[in-house]
Amino acid sequence: MNEQSFASTSVPRHLARGVAGFGALIAAFALLPWVGLASLLLAPLGFVALRGCPTCWAIGLMQTISMGRLQRSCADGRCQLTLAD
Repeated sequence: MNEQSFASTSVPRHLARGVAGFGALIAAFALLPWVGLASLLLAPLGFVALRGCPTCWAIGLMQTISMGRLQRSCADGRCQLTLAD
């Protein structure tokens, strides 16, 4: 099974990426009246910090928080989450 993870190594690191990413995206549009279209150059930086999309960042935050606390086990074609030992 191919499993993709959006998790970071720590919650503070993930939150810092979120602040940088969302900050750049907000600044890209908020600075339009003063800087002009050049402010839109911040948008790609925001998406890089968020690893592609805000939804992926949110999924990664949940994965980072639950890392080590939950584990998935699959048997007979059925998977379930259980608490890690």
